[in-house]
Amino acid sequence: MKDDLARGELGELGHLTQMCVNNQQRMADGADIFAKTIDRKLIEGQCARFKKMPRRAPENLQLPLVTSRKPVSRRDEEQRPPLKVAGLFAGIGGIELGLARAGHESSLLCEFEPGAQAVLETRFSKIRLHSDIRTLASLPRGTELVAAGFPCQDLSQAGKAVGIEGARSSLVGEVFRLLESRRVPWVLLENVPFMLQLARGRAMEVIVAEMERLGYRWAYRVVNSRAFGLPQRRERVLFLASRDEDPRDVLFADEEMAPEDPANPLKRLACGFYWTEGIRGLGWAVDAIPTLKGGSTVGIPSSPAIVLPDGRVVTPNICDAERMQGFEPRWTEPAAAAVKEGHRWKLVGNAVTVDVAEWVGKRLRAPSPVGREVTNYPLAQFSTWPRAAYNVDKQGRRGVEISAFPELRRSTHLHEWLQFEPKLLSAKATAGFLSRTEVSSLRFPKGFIEILREHLRHVEMQPVPPRGRRKSTPVEAIAGTLT
Repeated sequence: MKDDLARGELGELGHLTQMCVNNQQRMADGADIFAKTIDRKLIEGQCARFKKMPRRAPENLQLPLVTSRKPVSRRDEEQRPPLKVAGLFAGIGGIELGLARAGHESSLLCEFEPGAQAVLETRFSKIRLHSDIRTLASLPRGTELVAAGFPCQDLSQAGKAVGIEGARSSLVGEVFRLLESRRVPWVLLENVPFMLQLARGRAMEVIVAEMERLGYRWAYRVVNSRAFGLPQRRERVLFLASRDEDPRDVLFADEEMAPEDPANPLKRLACGFYWTEGIRGLGWAVDAIPTLKGGSTVGIPSSPAIVLPDGRVVTPNICDAERMQGFEPRWTEPAAAAVKEGHRWKLVGNAVTVDVAEWVGKRLRAPSPVGREVTNYPLAQFSTWPRAAYNVDKQGRRGVEISAFPELRRSTHLHEWLQFEPKLLSAKATAGFLSRTEVSSLRFPKGFIEILREHLRHVEMQPVPPRGRRKSTPVEAIAGTLT
């Protein structure tokens, strides 16, 4: 037993020592100063007390470190009353539905897109719906939480990445306009992690600086939807600000270590990938699909593909895609009255995962000061923002070492989780993807290309529907042009 403990301590010490070595290599301009701060006794003492070690070291890590926290159950915390919510850029209501499951109540929804409006009118029929944030004069009286998953098209890697000044993403300025006249107690923003590095972090700097000007304390964290038992690898930035409370008590109160993918998963587990990619990226996800997106590199909303253990290559049913975002199946069906059926993929891809919002909503009702004990370090000048940070009172801006998994719920394997019949990836789409892999420098998982070639031979042998009976979908039509 003692030998096992000793080996565990030495393993942790080696991990931390390697962190320091890597840190020295990254900080060439301050290596000498950094080396002098390392005290072996301090490191050994910290290792003996650490129960969780960060998976990677921040570039500007400074000792001494803060020890990690013991998990705290929400049942141990005093339950607070629910909040009155104003949902801006509501989409199909992912944030609002999650907050409602935690007991909070929305008094306003604001959404411009016609298909999303149709969904909101059906699913939230008793809540006031405003069509354009630019014409919204003020927030409802009594609003306690503003929730805004502001448009990410100009910030995501799937878009043109033009930054915060983009016509759509600049609409976040309307949120600041509304807060100027009514500074509500809480603000929750959501967007893609790419905003942390785009244009040397300018997008995040604009948001942070404006929140600080308005007198808000803030914290943010990248959170992965897989933490909540959903088979979708989807990371998003959650930015929480408060006038009087400490947002760390909400965003940093829970943490689990990210699970590791098993080796050689093909033929044992289902694996997801972007069939519209193949040259610069793949989006490979083991026992999950990559992020559902509102767009793609070919400019259209499309579902990822899945390699099943039996060798079939399929695309999931839209109902399973809705489930992967935490919605009930057929949640977006009302949109068909306003937009084309295929547009539902864009609505689902642009949504906020319901379970993520529910976790935030529950922690808002049961905050814990254990969130203040996170491993943190001063933020110096940098070209990108870290994956978690905060600014509370006079402490200044500080980076945080914390995983993207607040929880680690168990889930069935992806191929068992799917409830609705998927479609075989078409011959055109498969051939187009394979042709792109031939000119790509990417390294593909062992056996993956062979499975796709066998799938192509199989689908090419399928009988062709009689002419005039079926038209190619927009996705298949574009796939044919990519071959």
